[in-house]
Amino acid sequence: MTAVSIKEELIKAQKGGYAVPLFDVFDTFGVDGLMEAMIARRAPTVVAVYSPFAQKENSRAFAAYILTRLAESDVPATLMLDHGVSVEACLQALEFGFTDVMYDGSKLPLEENIANTCQVVEAAHARGVTAEAELGHVGLGSDYETPSLVRAGFTDPAMVEYFVKETGVDYLAIAFGNAHGLYKGEPRLDLDLVREVRRRVSIPLVMHGGTGLSDDQFRGAIAAGISKINFATSIINTSVENMKKAAADPKATLFSIPDGIRTAYRDWCSRLYDVFGTSGKA
Repeated sequence: MTAVSIKEELIKAQKGGYAVPLFDVFDTFGVDGLMEAMIARRAPTVVAVYSPFAQKENSRAFAAYILTRLAESDVPATLMLDHGVSVEACLQALEFGFTDVMYDGSKLPLEENIANTCQVVEAAHARGVTAEAELGHVGLGSDYETPSLVRAGFTDPAMVEYFVKETGVDYLAIAFGNAHGLYKGEPRLDLDLVREVRRRVSIPLVMHGGTGLSDDQFRGAIAAGISKINFATSIINTSVENMKKAAADPKATLFSIPDGIRTAYRDWCSRLYDVFGTSGKA
């Protein structure tokens, strides 16, 4: 199936009470492991490239590889730019054939975030692609060592309607205690905030920073109104551990070592499809 925008699948997830995962990939081994799980679980998926990696010399070719692999499956999937660092990065991704883009202006003043998001939304919609933005700022797991830093970035529900109306964005990433990377303290999700945002706007809501959360926390976030969950750090860390173990084997080969990436993606994606309720939804 040719890659298409994930918007319709997110709307289905929102109505059905499950979440579509986003998995960042960095090489063909990860793509292959993800595809193995996606096809076996028949789970709609967002395959993503993190913005700095989407600007490398091989990024056009890498995008073409992902799009070719997705076309070999009949499972709905998209190729998305994750955390687009600028309007220009998002426009480049559209040129490369990405079927969804995320612009991240969460560190900017509100009106500048809105202005830039509008440019990305307009360009995306002109190509039949949809766009994600972030309101509030999802920080790092290390912020949990200083709890006040976590709440400082929380999304203000009172601003959500204004932001969505002004930008026309298709889905929105919000900050409610979720964080990127490994948590340094106990993650605490403000699900009442998610419910309030869900009450105020109808578009799908997104959670970034899944590593370190329990299955019950994932399910609670989904029940509160989250329809897309981004997940990467644990898969990356498991990939590294798998390759270290393979390299320690005297019989290790050029092929056996990087295969640890494929198996990490296959195993983690398979598990999370089940946790998020995405399995069998294709």
